[in-house]
Amino acid sequence: MNSPVTDRVNDHVNDHVALRVEGLSKSLGTRRIVDDVSFTLSRGELITLVGPSGCGKSTLLRMIAGLEPNDAGRVFVDDHDITSTPPERRHIGVVFQEGSLFGHLRVDQNIAFGLKHLSRSDRTSRVEAMLELVQLSGVARRFPHQLSGGEQQRVALARALAPEPRLMLLDEPFASLDEVLRDDLRQQVAEVLRSTHTPSILVTHDRHEALTLGDRVAVMRDGRLQQVDTPEVVYDRPSNRFVAGFVGVASFVPVADGSLAVVRPHHVTLTAGGDDRVVSCEFAGATRRYTVRRTDGSTVVADGPTAGGLSMGDACTATVVTDRLHCVAVDD
Repeated sequence: MNSPVTDRVNDHVNDHVALRVEGLSKSLGTRRIVDDVSFTLSRGELITLVGPSGCGKSTLLRMIAGLEPNDAGRVFVDDHDITSTPPERRHIGVVFQEGSLFGHLRVDQNIAFGLKHLSRSDRTSRVEAMLELVQLSGVARRFPHQLSGGEQQRVALARALAPEPRLMLLDEPFASLDEVLRDDLRQQVAEVLRSTHTPSILVTHDRHEALTLGDRVAVMRDGRLQQVDTPEVVYDRPSNRFVAGFVGVASFVPVADGSLAVVRPHHVTLTAGGDDRVVSCEFAGATRRYTVRRTDGSTVVADGPTAGGLSMGDACTATVVTDRLHCVAVDD
């Protein structure tokens, strides 16, 4: 069942709408890749667009950029309808998973590529400012192959920001990087985007990335937006069962009114002894993650201490803290 999507503008973000998407749709044969998507993006806001592979995230981003034709709907930037505007005239910056830098051009030449309308001295000043912004002032005369993957992505960001775009779109920009580098770079990129007050949409399939970076999180499934709200609301009050399970570890326990309570690991306390049973146990560094089969037939996931913890097969009691539980429909 598709629940009505919630699109609530973050109260902490300037309420000027930088981007408005109305009923955007795209089909491939009989399949709807993007299905009647509508949302807004405020000036200075960063929305993370998250969902499983193939749900339509990248196609949606490409339609906003003008790189993919849409079948229906409209796109407005700063209240101007740009639905039929060619991509090169939309003043939208785009960064892909692979930065797509020009290999035959130096870093400074890459960044200056979209600044041909400026004088030579202004181009030089703008390139220097962009390199300083992304903390790469010393690499101006290097070529892309002389940079690390993270450095290449920062140059790609600098190149996209140099013409002062009205909007920035980033499509899985950290996916090809190793985990440690990805963690460092995504925080740096978010800081750069916020420091320039550039309204941005960042596509990811990583729920941790979505929750930690976004002012708001847009969750997508089968071409439709399921929920658009702050990370806290999406995590604590998901609109449906899919959202609950996608953005974090969740168990679902039946409640009296026929709905399901969303139970996060921190909602469960475990004690040794009792009629419940540990069916699996995973070491997770500072904690262990337990899956417990309860006497009522439900299964819950809980976190507990590494030292002196339970083992698979142990008898236990799993107590669910009920005062903060959020319920969703069974068929969502």
